[in-house]
Amino acid sequence: MRRWLLRLGVAGLLALLALGVAFQSFLAAARGVPDPAAPPAEAIIVLTGGAERVETALRLLDDGAAPLLLVSGAHATLTLAELARVHARPLPALAGRVVLGHAAATTIGNAAESAAFARARHIGTVRLVTADYHMPRALLEFRRALPGVALQPHPVRPAAFANLPRARRWALLFGEFVKYGTAAAGLTRYLPARESARR
Repeated sequence: MRRWLLRLGVAGLLALLALGVAFQSFLAAARGVPDPAAPPAEAIIVLTGGAERVETALRLLDDGAAPLLLVSGAHATLTLAELARVHARPLPALAGRVVLGHAAATTIGNAAESAAFARARHIGTVRLVTADYHMPRALLEFRRALPGVALQPHPVRPAAFANLPRARRWALLFGEFVKYGTAAAGLTRYLPARESARR
């Protein structure tokens, strides 16, 4: 009995150690920064979830990082005119260059919506914009949905993240780590879809 309990305790400690190493690896990936030497892409795709993400994507569009921008997971009522107004851009500068995707409600939905966008336009390189802590999971889902498409991660660190209490920051990061593990295990496809609620 004692030997069995000892083995169980050792197995538990090894599992905790493996979890800690995996979490540290996730944190390192989540602290990534944009590659300043990244060449222009054929399209920018931004995953909604914060104004800073969209503003970053629009700046990249302004700077010639790509000729097209997909805003994936946009609110059902968002129009191009409203987007231009909120982000202080002239509407003619966005017309024909920015596409609003209203179908996605999850990361896997973003990937599916983006895959349809890329296939329809024969896009081979994408600059992907989302929050830094969300980027590892987004890359997993996008690589599955867009095989053969080169992805250039452009992580954004939301200013609001630094203002969160320490406990909430760690809770957010660990929650995202759990979601990342679920995606890495290929289990997200079995989760209930929420995309239909956005159509």
